Amino acid sequence: MAREPEHIDQTAASAPSAAASTAAGDAPPAVRIEGLWKRFGEQIAVAGIDLELPAGKFIGLVGPNGAGKTTTLSMVTGLLRPDSGRVEIGGHDVWQDPVAVKSRIGVLPEGLRLFERLSGRELLAYTGRLRGLPGEEVDRRATQLLDVLDLAGSQNKLVVDYSTGMRKKIGLAAALLHNPQVLFLDEPFEGVDPVSAQTIRGVLERYTGSGATVVFSSHVMELVESLCDWVAVMAAGRIRSQGELADVRGDAPSLQAAFLELVGANGRASGESLEWLGGGAR
Repeated sequence: MAREPEHIDQTAASAPSAAASTAAGDAPPAVRIEGLWKRFGEQIAVAGIDLELPAGKFIGLVGPNGAGKTTTLSMVTGLLRPDSGRVEIGGHDVWQDPVAVKSRIGVLPEGLRLFERLSGRELLAYTGRLRGLPGEEVDRRATQLLDVLDLAGSQNKLVVDYSTGMRKKIGLAAALLHNPQVLFLDEPFEGVDPVSAQTIRGVLERYTGSGATVVFSSHVMELVESLCDWVAVMAAGRIRSQGELADVRGDAPSLQAAFLELVGANGRASGESLEWLGGGAR
């Protein structure tokens, strides 16, 4: 069992490097997480997790609400500093080499914040130039993304007037614009209509089909089972299971059933005690 740290580990000198893995003949993972901890006051949000996420996969980080998924992704992408631990993306340390890391990742966070007084096209033009891409290339890629994500007809509309699905799609376009190696998505289908969800899904499947990596969090097991080929199950700040989808599911009839068993939800009260509920009783 992992031991809770007493202080922030600044060096992580004993952590194996991606270069060492490559020298040993193993392909380095897209993301390597070692001993990651985060607490807020007395509440432990992430309790010393270790993960190696393979490259070129569609990866689901799943767990119930409050499991620590968003906190984990925030630390992995450099948005939140961990209390201790180490994260490498493409062999680069997130906290020691942030510029190299952020050029290689795209992020669609929960509670997406956008420059709402820009139009969709203006947002992409600004994002691409901020990334250092040539203006002509930014415009070319923006046109393609707006078309594929069915936003071309709304490209001159202010983002503040976009629906939830449209905001998710323009956020995804901004995250993909610089062609990152790894894409991190926090609940990308939450509140999205079925048509927009299908569009987003198609883009992500094409993206991983090219050899890139998608890591997304969700608590909808049916969605994860239909999309992902690699899964990590998280509960109470810890990793309960990880690996190929078929291995995590095991003999269970579905990922949902395996998930409920892993997080200990099968034995919870089912509501029989609410004898007063329903039937018009007062």
